[in-house]
Amino acid sequence: MQQAEIQQTLIEFISGDLLNDQPGLLLKPEDDLLSSQLVDSLGVMRIVAFLEQQYDVTIPPADVTIENFIDVKTIGSYIERRRSLIGRRADS
Repeated sequence: MQQAEIQQTLIEFISGDLLNDQPGLLLKPEDDLLSSQLVDSLGVMRIVAFLEQQYDVTIPPADVTIENFIDVKTIGSYIERRRSLIGRRADS
């Protein structure tokens, strides 16, 4: 799955499940989810659960940081790295 697909899936989840499809809100991959308070700590945990289920990855608690979850673009990159890491382990 490519970065753009991950981002779109995540935007759809956040917009629909966390933000209840708020009228007039168009979430972009680079929108700051945390400082803007679009997503709170409970929302981050829901995103983590969604990502783990959707992409069959385990996200360690130590990885749930602002640096990894600040925006959709960054989250997408993080998921690609996790999946790549899992793929390398499976090849070993």
